[in-house]
Amino acid sequence: MKRRIIVYVLFLFVAWTTGVVSAHAQKTSMADVKELVYEHIYDAYEWHITKIEQTDVTIPLPVILYSKQSGWHVFLSSRLKENGGVYQGFYIAGEGSSYARKLVEKDAQGVEIKPLDISVTKDVLALLMSSALLIALVLFTARWYRRKQATDLSPGGFVGFMEMFVMMVYDDVIKDNIGQRYRKFAPLLLTQFFFILINNYMGLIPFFPGGANITGNITITFVLAAIAMVAINLFGRKSYWKDIFWPNVPMLLKCPVPFMQLIELMTLFIRPFVLMMRLFANMLSGHISVTVLLSLVFISASYAPAMQGGLSLVGVFFSIFMNALEVLVAFVQAYVFTLLTAAFIGMAQVDEESETKITQ
Repeated sequence: MKRRIIVYVLFLFVAWTTGVVSAHAQKTSMADVKELVYEHIYDAYEWHITKIEQTDVTIPLPVILYSKQSGWHVFLSSRLKENGGVYQGFYIAGEGSSYARKLVEKDAQGVEIKPLDISVTKDVLALLMSSALLIALVLFTARWYRRKQATDLSPGGFVGFMEMFVMMVYDDVIKDNIGQRYRKFAPLLLTQFFFILINNYMGLIPFFPGGANITGNITITFVLAAIAMVAINLFGRKSYWKDIFWPNVPMLLKCPVPFMQLIELMTLFIRPFVLMMRLFANMLSGHISVTVLLSLVFISASYAPAMQGGLSLVGVFFSIFMNALEVLVAFVQAYVFTLLTAAFIGMAQVDEESETKITQ
């Protein structure tokens, strides 16, 4: 019964969203689908909530810039709209620019230059909110355990739900892949898993405070991969580095020309690169697919009523399917990223004694 209610509510929500979009599409005749997709997947200096009639409801965000020509500048992004798109000499570069969708200024020769930009953008605000949510969830769960004894019954409700995920990652991913030294890596990997999971699900929520494409931003996945790279290599055992600089292969493959050493050194960067691109590509493609399917309503706005209704119906059903699939993908990507990181850390933690025991 509960499953039927959830599916029914999901269908009504997508149908309502599509109906609103269809009404707007009829008013505007033809929509810029490309701009709609870009608005959803790219970062911005404001958070667009909705549009009422011809008025955009947005949250202006703080812009913090440092220009070599004029020093520091701090103002709200709404100042740009109020002054025709240009404020204190700064404006958002167009699509043809090498700094597209970023704030730029012009030097004395009229060339576009990009200042130091540490603004609180949409993705930054979403990142702060999701991080605060993660901290609140962890502290709430920890508070329950501090009040209980080891002999008490297992928790239920939300705390039991969190325990299920924690134990799954702790036992099946961290302990199984890292081995005896798993304890010092457990906080990092658990934080990594829940950080990615929460941001993946927040990105699926179509209204504020959700909808930001955090894990579909390559900057975020780059930082996650860089942290994984540090954990893998900084705490690597002697045998791990020995296998990189003097691998157990025929002499001709490592001396006088260090073929194998070069290949092994490349893996130090290939592994985190794979982690970065895997998460980024999967989450970005999912967001684009859902947005494009909903855009069928816009595209069909100027067609005949029968064709418009048919395309709208197709958009609704495929959007429901893609959203359901994205719910699964959001969990799988968090799990796989953590699993691969734990496996790479485990490979760097194997010492010569354990290798000898395994071979025996």
